[in-house]
Amino acid sequence: MMSSSFFINELVRKDNKKFDVIDGHDWLGILGGITAKKELDIPLFFHVHSTEGGRSLGDGSQTIKNIEFEGGQNANCVITVSHAMKEELKKLGFPEEKIRVCWNGVDPNKYNPNRFKVDGLLSFRHKYGIKDDEKMIFFIGRLVTVKGADKLVESFPKVLEEFPKTKLFLLGIGDMEQQIQEQIDLLNIRDNVIIRTEFVSEEERILHYAASDLVVLPSLYEPFGIVCTEAMSMAKPVVVGARGTSGMREQIIANGEEKCGIHVNPFDPNDIAWGINNMLGSDEFMRIMGERSRKRVISTFSWGSVAERTNEIYNEFI
Repeated sequence: MMSSSFFINELVRKDNKKFDVIDGHDWLGILGGITAKKELDIPLFFHVHSTEGGRSLGDGSQTIKNIEFEGGQNANCVITVSHAMKEELKKLGFPEEKIRVCWNGVDPNKYNPNRFKVDGLLSFRHKYGIKDDEKMIFFIGRLVTVKGADKLVESFPKVLEEFPKTKLFLLGIGDMEQQIQEQIDLLNIRDNVIIRTEFVSEEERILHYAASDLVVLPSLYEPFGIVCTEAMSMAKPVVVGARGTSGMREQIIANGEEKCGIHVNPFDPNDIAWGINNMLGSDEFMRIMGERSRKRVISTFSWGSVAERTNEIYNEFI
């Protein structure tokens, strides 16, 4: 609200600066956007990346839900990050005629597997105790319910039954850390699971993708899922949760000539294990899936494509 006051009174009325659009992101920014729109009569865009109900799997703050709803009613246009999110917003009472979809993106030059040499990646894996004849499955994300790390851990004994030379690497922090540690011990898979609970730099994050053989992201709720796009850009085969609101389902094509990954039911550890085992069954299949994934990112999920789409939506409502 202080930012919108500065925008209205200082930048526009005092300094006579001109603006074409206001874009408020999620509930945190939209009240300021509504105020600015009423004062300045400039088109307001409400950029919705997720919802309070979705993030909390049906629970959450009613106040935040009310703010989100008011944003949808007052904005000239609602931009959201996937067709799955569009369907969710329609069910919440957002006017369908206002909603436009604009996927997120990555920089395929930065997220490029060709930047890394094999020897360096092997050394990186050795540092974590991953042997040359072992496969590395990588999960990255917050250790919270909606990301499904606990479901992935629960699925892993079935993976080890078929592929015993496999290591699961979890990178993330969250309030489920202790629960997941206990779960690993209870399942007696401590020797096959590596868990690193800290933030890492972007470059080190990219290195983890590069060193992995397979990326598994069994989110229960994921409006877009940029970690999926990052993994795809790194030419990695990806298994994704594909139930409910899932933007990753739109990124990963699971059938046909452009198939580049596998969809699973993230609520079912058995189905997660099925997806992983299908990938691990063929190195050639994983290589092809990874190559197709990177090709799809370059054609569809580069920031240039995202910028063009955003500009197209702005101009439609201006």
